[in-house]
Amino acid sequence: MTGLLATSLFWLAVTLGVFEAADTVSKRSGRRPLLHPVLWSTPVLIGLLLWTGTPYETYQQATFPISFLLGPAVVGLAVPVWAQRARIRRLAVPIVLALGAGAITSIVSAVGVLSLFGAPSEILASIAPRATTTPVAMAIAGQLGGVPALAAVIVLFAGVIGAMFATPLLNLLNVRDYRARGFAVGVAAHGIGAARAFQVDSTAGAMASLGMALNAATTAALLSILVLLV
Repeated sequence: MTGLLATSLFWLAVTLGVFEAADTVSKRSGRRPLLHPVLWSTPVLIGLLLWTGTPYETYQQATFPISFLLGPAVVGLAVPVWAQRARIRRLAVPIVLALGAGAITSIVSAVGVLSLFGAPSEILASIAPRATTTPVAMAIAGQLGGVPALAAVIVLFAGVIGAMFATPLLNLLNVRDYRARGFAVGVAAHGIGAARAFQVDSTAGAMASLGMALNAATTAALLSILVLLV
């Protein structure tokens, strides 16, 4: 058994199996927010690693193919954005305004709240890029003096929360336009939110992909300027 736990294929299969099981439960529940597959598959995998005493380095190496494929998957999100290019051009002004408001709100709200509780600068630097994708957030946090690993966890948490509550919140606010709904989710909840938006509507998914990409670049630029000013 010890030899099996050390093999890459075993943990790769376990990871895919746990996520597939969580996703099946989510589908059968009608995609209820509290049954988001990432929310449940992550603690299950952490528990299995702790139970078997498997080092994280072993798990990271075993699941490298999944991590590697994340890059092409993110690039693939450009395809639906390209298909919506004519519509996006017509919405250029509201998109720019919404992007600026969303990026600034994301940074100010997270850093502002933690500042009120006296959080150290490392934590503030780690949470500032929380609405961007994980690689971008880790790079930004590292340059700002934060903790890249903590930034990755915060980004994951922000994405799951956004994917869980965006739809009911937007329904409550009576936002019916899938273009606006998708873009808001992409700006606030990056790739995980975009994946959820595609489950709801293809136009919402395309706009979420656009929001995710633009927000990553905008947040990086805003935080770079902020660092220079400070």
